[in-house]
Formats: sequence, C-alpha cells, structure tokens
Amino acid sequence: QLKLVESGGGLVQSGGSLRISCAASGDSLDVYNIGWFRQAPGKEREGVSCINSRGGTTNYADSATGRFTISRDNGENTVYLQMNSLKPEDTAVYYCAAATRLFRTCGFSTNEYDYWGQGTQVTVST
Repeated sequence: QLKLVESGGGLVQSGGSLRISCAASGDSLDVYNIGWFRQAPGKEREGVSCINSRGGTTNYADSATGRFTISRDNGENTVYLQMNSLKPEDTAVYYCAAATRLFRTCGFSTNEYDYWGQGTQVTVST
C-alpha cells in the first residue's frame, strides 16, 4: 500500500515562496509518475505539475510555468513542489498523486492517478 502525505503548506504573502512536500511510504516513489494538483473552493481539481517516474521529464500547467518547480528525491522517497512568486489565485488545497500505469509523459487528468494524499492548504494573501 502506497501512502502519500503532503506537508509544507501555510500562509504566505503575494510574491512569496513555499516548498511543499509529498512523502511516500509503503512503496518506492521511483516507480510512479507523480502529479501535483490543487483545488480551490468552488473549482474543479486541476493539475499544476507532474514528473515522470525516473525524474527526467516534467510538465507544468500554464499557470505554473516559470514559477513552480517539481523535483523528486528518491533517496528520501519524496517529491517536492517549489512555488515562487505566489499569487492569491494560487490559494488552494494542494494534493500529490501517484500513477501506477506509467505513461511516457505524465499528465494532468485526475483519472491518470491512483493514490492521493490528504492535501495541504496553501493560502496567499494580498
């Protein structure tokens, strides 16, 4: 059983930075594609970034490109999302997810992912 636990969320001012983490247990993350998603009140869950199982390929939503960086540390069995230049519209619960079926390139469909963490709240104030 793969378990994912997000951490590192909090309150930050507009323009600030946060790094959130997705720590895995029960299995090695290096055999999964990993995605970061977020969900704001009244909105559907949307993908923001993902990384393939070997860490060589990453993808970013338009809203994240140039501001967010996804990375993985297989030794720590953890995936990170570094978020810079945060905006109020980034406010959401952020979830990490793992995909058992390995597409060549990770994507932003929630149906692609099989395991989900409980989420961590990120709030960006003006």
